[in-house]
Amino acid sequence: MSPALLAVLLAVLLAAVVACGGGATPDHPPGGTSADQAPMATTDADWKPVADALARTGKLDSAGVYRIPLTRSDLAVVSQQVAIKPGLSLGGYAAFARYHDATLAMGDLVVTEAELPKVTDALQSHGITQTALHKHLLQQTPPVWWTHFHAMGDPARLAQGLRAALDTTTIPPATNTPPTSASGQPPLDLDTPGIDHALGRPGTADGGVYKFSIPRRETITDNGHILPPGTGVTTAINFQPLGGGQAATNGDLVLTAPEVTPVIQALRRGGIGLVELHNHALTDQPRLFYLHYWATGDAVTLATTRRAATEATNTQPGKPQ
Repeated sequence: MSPALLAVLLAVLLAAVVACGGGATPDHPPGGTSADQAPMATTDADWKPVADALARTGKLDSAGVYRIPLTRSDLAVVSQQVAIKPGLSLGGYAAFARYHDATLAMGDLVVTEAELPKVTDALQSHGITQTALHKHLLQQTPPVWWTHFHAMGDPARLAQGLRAALDTTTIPPATNTPPTSASGQPPLDLDTPGIDHALGRPGTADGGVYKFSIPRRETITDNGHILPPGTGVTTAINFQPLGGGQAATNGDLVLTAPEVTPVIQALRRGGIGLVELHNHALTDQPRLFYLHYWATGDAVTLATTRRAATEATNTQPGKPQ
């Protein structure tokens, strides 16, 4: 066989191997690479040092994320004459995930303006990086800020550093009670079937607020670590009843750069106002932008506009309603 023919055959064989191996796999769907690490499987017992350090219990999801709610139920926040329920806009959290090289801690702390400098100093002194600082509401009393954080290392040490920050606030401890059943939720003065139909997916009642959490299709990574939805990389849609089928809606859309303008235009066509446009992380891939919004009005009409905005993004499809 001539050297030229051998080179051709090798090139064809190499192309076939690449074609067979270049597609998405369950572990690495579009957006990830074979070098990216997914979270390791853990049990609740593995996270006891974190729960002990924080004096708060979280919930472990099927993707390996241990998530602890840090909701500001102690604050009475008013925005544009609406008394904000904690579940609408005041739900901070800490998410932990174990990888082969270290444990990741990331999340979002809701802090008052007076607490912010002390929280910042505590995080910085414990080697926890702040990756964003912004507001989720427009005019508000008292002034409240949201600061995102990110760190890798030993889980107990990360939790101790986060506890130092929490101790500078009046964020209450978790109740550590079993989740309330759907039948035990307070009644919602909303057309929830109409909202579900408008958004093309079912929502969840939670503490007097109707919620949706919508993941993106592609794999999100940060420094080679795959970030499951539980780490906070999902679009959030929340409705707080105002009476007579009216609602305040607040949340954020997770966007790539090409999606920003179409989503803004879709929101504005339906009269939904913009609050913030920013990043939540420093080194995520693809680079993600978070667009926070606010509006009051007929809940089903607002949901129809939100669906148009969501469908301008690469999110997981809903289920027929």
